[in-house]
Amino acid sequence: MLEYLHTMVRIRDIDESLDFYCGKLGFTEISRKENEVGRFTLIFLAAPYDEERAKSSKAPMIELTYNWPDENGKVEEYTGGRNFGHLAFRVDNIYEFCKKIQEQGVIINRPPRDGYMAFIKSPDGISIELLQKGEALSPQEPWASMQNTGAW
Repeated sequence: MLEYLHTMVRIRDIDESLDFYCGKLGFTEISRKENEVGRFTLIFLAAPYDEERAKSSKAPMIELTYNWPDENGKVEEYTGGRNFGHLAFRVDNIYEFCKKIQEQGVIINRPPRDGYMAFIKSPDGISIELLQKGEALSPQEPWASMQNTGAW
């Protein structure tokens, strides 16, 4: 038996990451573990539809790992987020969801021109794929003619 548990993402700033994942994308913090010996914090998040199942360990989650600053106060920089691959989430209406997060300052790197798929990035450069639930929506402006921004 193999059961998918979580995807771990290293972060530089807890507040900035929680604002992005919880404040903008709508995730819920399920649990938090501080490890004094290892000098790290683990924060487990669930997508809105998975919140209740995640509380009983029956839904996959995102594990945000914050490694504490070293004795000089330096926080490790994580580069190459693109070679991580990406996280993927299904949304009820890709146009409404992209509009909502764009209004909150999230850059839509690959707009949902096809009514089905979009890409954004977390504050730490992790690519996140957003997929339309069910069939693709009919192409709509401003998305249909919007160009890509950066890489994803």
